[in-house]
Amino acid sequence: MILVRVRKGVASAFWKLSPWKLVREDKPVEGPRILLGAPHTSNFDFVLMLGIAWDARMNIHWLGKKELFKGIAGPIMRGLGGIPVDRKNAAGVVEEVVERAREDARFLLVVTPEGTRSGKGWRSGFYRIAMGADLPVTLGFADGSTKSAGLGPTIRLTGDVSSDMDRIREFYADKTGVRPEYRTEPRMRDETALKF
Repeated sequence: MILVRVRKGVASAFWKLSPWKLVREDKPVEGPRILLGAPHTSNFDFVLMLGIAWDARMNIHWLGKKELFKGIAGPIMRGLGGIPVDRKNAAGVVEEVVERAREDARFLLVVTPEGTRSGKGWRSGFYRIAMGADLPVTLGFADGSTKSAGLGPTIRLTGDVSSDMDRIREFYADKTGVRPEYRTEPRMRDETALKF
């Protein structure tokens, strides 16, 4: 409980001092879910994500490349909710995360669907996890054009991938990210092939 209050205080100070404006949820959502962090265009996205989550008193988890967890950074990254992923051997990651979500009624996973800051489209992992664990998806964002970041609507995926992604594309259509030159269109590489 003390850690939650400390994090809330740090987040409050950050948003007061930052030129960025925090956009809170219209109606806070309870229970486990996926939080999309998009567009992912900068390392600063991580700071914004922590500020958003700590302000909302969320205990988040996020997937990060295993290299981020080496040495002294490992315990720090895990303490901030990180789950290391070996991108060269990522088989089983979706199943592992789905299992964690089923076991924890407060499970909140932040996913950057591009995977990297200079991706070539969105990856389908968030969709597979949400469908596999029956989790709603909250559309988190960073928009450099308005200097705002926060949480948009929470949606339930239907299994109609094209229709769901059209709704997601509509929300992110005017969101530039911190560095607009790295923004990618919210389109999964295997979107037309995904079936649920």
